[in-house]
Amino acid sequence: MSDSLIIASSPHIRANLSTQKIMGLVLLALIPAGAAGTYFLGTRSLYVIAVCVIACAASEAIWQKCAGYTVTVSDLSAVLTGLLLAYNLPPSIPLWMAAVGGVFSIIIAKQFFGGIGQNIVNPALAGRAMMLICWPVRMTTWTVHGVSGPTVLSIIKGAESEGASSSLPSLMDAFLGRMGGCIGETSAVALIAGGVFLIAAGIISWRIPVVYIATVAAMSAVFGRSAGPLMEILSGGLMLGAFFMATDYTTSPITPKGQLIFAFGCGLIASLIRSFGGYPEGVSYSILIMNLTAPLIDRATTPKILGEAK
Repeated sequence: MSDSLIIASSPHIRANLSTQKIMGLVLLALIPAGAAGTYFLGTRSLYVIAVCVIACAASEAIWQKCAGYTVTVSDLSAVLTGLLLAYNLPPSIPLWMAAVGGVFSIIIAKQFFGGIGQNIVNPALAGRAMMLICWPVRMTTWTVHGVSGPTVLSIIKGAESEGASSSLPSLMDAFLGRMGGCIGETSAVALIAGGVFLIAAGIISWRIPVVYIATVAAMSAVFGRSAGPLMEILSGGLMLGAFFMATDYTTSPITPKGQLIFAFGCGLIASLIRSFGGYPEGVSYSILIMNLTAPLIDRATTPKILGEAK
């Protein structure tokens, strides 16, 4: 038999992209958002980022070593989880809380389910949700260079509940990131630039981020949100969630039709929470809820095999 013919199990077509390279490209795409967050929110953001990344990487290495598994920290997935968790935290968060969130994200939300590719929800968002439950005040205290203030969504929620108008930042400030919020979510332009880079590189599909963002914009108009659709999509964690967390390979559908359904569900749930829930932001919970439906969506939208019996 010719050496050019190799008999092996599938997959028979392979790409040059490894897990490490994919994670590295996503990390690269996230750098502008982190730089903008550090610039606008203060250098303490760097300490939070460092603690989260170290906590996640160390947790994965220690767990795998103690369990007798191959240590896979070099694939950068734990580093990415740590960076995404940090981007979902306010810069004023106590560093020990950030470390606990990192440990929870890796051990409970990832390794307990079998490690990379086996988790049922996004580990970084699971860590953030746990921290919101345990330390709600610390997780919703926003500072810009040491000065506390409400986020845009908090202002909108307060104005709507009181029937009064409040001072919102300009659309340009929201676009650039000159406002309070979590470290990596404030600068829409930096997140869009990173997302477009990932789409152009073929790392993620356009379907989930575009449909997710468009759904939130449309629902904000339908629900009569006072700030308008443009401010809604530039505020909060929508851009970060749409481009970098809802597109997670493990916890999102793999079929094109399924990705559209998944993204619409994320946008609808986020808008419902923002408009009618007690919490001003709904991106994290919308993604976590839709993560649980991803296997069902894939099952319902998988194309039928040609010639398959009914």
